[in-house]
Amino acid sequence: MKKDEVPQDNNQLHQQSFKQLMYAVDNSGDYVKVPSVGWEPENVAMAQAWEHVNEKIALTKARVISGELSPVAYYMEKCLMDLPTLAAHIGKFQWQVKRHFKPAVFQKLNEKLLQRYADVFQISREQLLHVNEIK
Repeated sequence: MKKDEVPQDNNQLHQQSFKQLMYAVDNSGDYVKVPSVGWEPENVAMAQAWEHVNEKIALTKARVISGELSPVAYYMEKCLMDLPTLAAHIGKFQWQVKRHFKPAVFQKLNEKLLQRYADVFQISREQLLHVNEIK
């Protein structure tokens, strides 16, 4: 693809956060880096994917606030992690982390483990504990 053919479709997703780096051929035949805001099919697919992610986060947040789940479940979703990834970062088995999704079990966690969760989620321990202040 030539430098002037790199897709620059107008969209809201890339313009607000970042531009993609693409490689194209310039007039002298050399490969050069060209920033791109993407092309329409890609932008539509990305917008739909992020919409789905945000819906999952909102649903999990509602379940945490209602007392069905612990804040661990919410922050796992918000940080775009799955159970195996979170378990690996925490250093526990998946079944143990899944138990921590239960509010009654979460309330009994020791300070060291709570701090480990907070560190993995890159939040303070207080943010992890205060469910009502989730933004």
